[in-house]
Amino acid sequence: MLLILLAYLGGVLTILSPCILPVLPFVFARAGQPFVRSGLPMLLGMAITFALVATLAAVGGGWAVQANQYGRLIAILLLGFFGLTLLLPRLADRLMQPLVALGGRLSQSADAAGGGASILPSLVLGMATGLLWAPCAGPILGLVLTGAALQGANGKTTLLLVAYGLGAATSLAAALLIGGKLFAALKRSLGTGEWIRRGLGAAVLVGVIAIAFGWDTGVLTRLSLASTAGFEQKIVDQLHPEGSQANPAPDADILVDGGAMNGGGMMMAADPDHTGGGMMMAAPGNGAAAGPPIEGRLPSLAGAVAWLNSPPLSVDSLRGKVVLIDFWTYSCINCLRTLPYVRAWADKYRDQGLVVIGVHAPEFAFEKDLDNVRRATKDLKVGYPVAIDNDYAIWRGFGNRFWPAHYFIDTEGRIRHHHFGEGGYDESEKMIQQLLAEAGKAAGDSGLVKVEAGGVAQAANDAAVKSPETYLGYSRAENFVSADAANSAVVRDEAKSYAIPGQLTLNQWALAGTWNIGKEQARLSGKAGRIAFRFHARDVNLVLGPGPSGKPVRYRVLLDGKPPAASHGVDSDAQGLGSVRTQQLYQLVRQAGAVEERTFEIEFLDPDVEAFAFTFG
Repeated sequence: MLLILLAYLGGVLTILSPCILPVLPFVFARAGQPFVRSGLPMLLGMAITFALVATLAAVGGGWAVQANQYGRLIAILLLGFFGLTLLLPRLADRLMQPLVALGGRLSQSADAAGGGASILPSLVLGMATGLLWAPCAGPILGLVLTGAALQGANGKTTLLLVAYGLGAATSLAAALLIGGKLFAALKRSLGTGEWIRRGLGAAVLVGVIAIAFGWDTGVLTRLSLASTAGFEQKIVDQLHPEGSQANPAPDADILVDGGAMNGGGMMMAADPDHTGGGMMMAAPGNGAAAGPPIEGRLPSLAGAVAWLNSPPLSVDSLRGKVVLIDFWTYSCINCLRTLPYVRAWADKYRDQGLVVIGVHAPEFAFEKDLDNVRRATKDLKVGYPVAIDNDYAIWRGFGNRFWPAHYFIDTEGRIRHHHFGEGGYDESEKMIQQLLAEAGKAAGDSGLVKVEAGGVAQAANDAAVKSPETYLGYSRAENFVSADAANSAVVRDEAKSYAIPGQLTLNQWALAGTWNIGKEQARLSGKAGRIAFRFHARDVNLVLGPGPSGKPVRYRVLLDGKPPAASHGVDSDAQGLGSVRTQQLYQLVRQAGAVEERTFEIEFLDPDVEAFAFTFG
């Protein structure tokens, strides 16, 4: 009952999601008709059909996907026809004469039986809407679908999806009742019923076009950078605090075992309240007697909003291939250090049947921009397929919580091994060789790749890292200080003048100049400004980007008040000079010689720059 309630609440919250927009015209098109015999049957048909289709999509094979595609095409045609009947009533009268006659006979039969007007047309329209509706997969729906994918078809899955659909129908019903009263009032007072009818028809057609071109699951989800996921996760934590299978969208990075995450080899994504969540990996030892155990099955890849370097790939199309899934995001320093090995494996074992798929799951909002990711993959020489997981659908399917994370899948679609974070490269490559050997595709060269990574991709000096990843946005900012101790609190989402204290202790940071500190980043509002950080590490990296204007921003880096000289990074010269041109990670310092505790400063010589997070190595 607890999970049913959870699913129902998740459905109710759907009304706040942009993914509900395409179906609203179909719902409000029934606003002028009796709710019990028109609106209610439509919403019930939508909820039940969605539950059935979602069940098939979650646990079915390729035949179910194909069936849904045919059903989707039929539904688009049906709803497009419905929109035309609203927009062009005269044409509709001619086209609908046979159906009107049939409807009249059905209605007379229903009246004779004491049933009143037929609800069949509204029920059919609701079923068509249910075939088309693709809600955003927040933590609650992710919990249901992930459980279905891993546990197989059962009545509980369908019941939970029905509860979710009924929750959405409830909130839509409330909107429809309010909309119906408004519709009736406008019709009585303004006499604009015909224009409203045509307007609704146009809205329906726009919705049909949006769905047909995939805008409902692509553009609309990317328009909302902060949908209902946070609120949903709080509900999950309150009602199902332990053992939850729903991993939220990445929203924070935390420390593991007291080590600095970026120096310790990985970033761990946590829920907004740091309440945690269970990994979706099966217990070790449940596989075959020989070889690595079976940890689960390859979840669906259909949640990707776009693909780079490849047409969309599916579980079925990958059958017979050994697959390496690499979860990454392009401003993650740990991912950048791992990429040279992933590229080398993709090149070496491609001809033996290895398919490498990079699943790009963004940490910051700018990493949801497809052009940014496309540019980064080109700059980083990533030539293998990349799934753009802006909605974290694939992330949740795996129950993942880490960047980078590698999952190794055999030719039968079974997860046989996983590795989180940097390192373990020899073990990972031997696993690839073993899975290829099981498939009878052993590599001719049994040696291991030799990678000489430099620049940003060079392995961290973990022994010297004593500074943690540090965020500048107020949602995760720690260790911020100001020269004015009595007025050192961060002012959220407002421009404020800050000053750097005369001395910083280890891992303290400060701002100088006028800054507007938002949830994810600090934005320079004045003509010039500085950031200072007292650190202990070989490398200093800072995620930066130009502001909304997009203009390049010049900067100067100082170490202990002097130009870095030989200790400059790849994105600054010996004088510490460089410029911010794109939204990415910038390596600003690489200490030459012995690693010491130093004070880092970056002075921006132009306005309109955004700073997101420090990482160290």
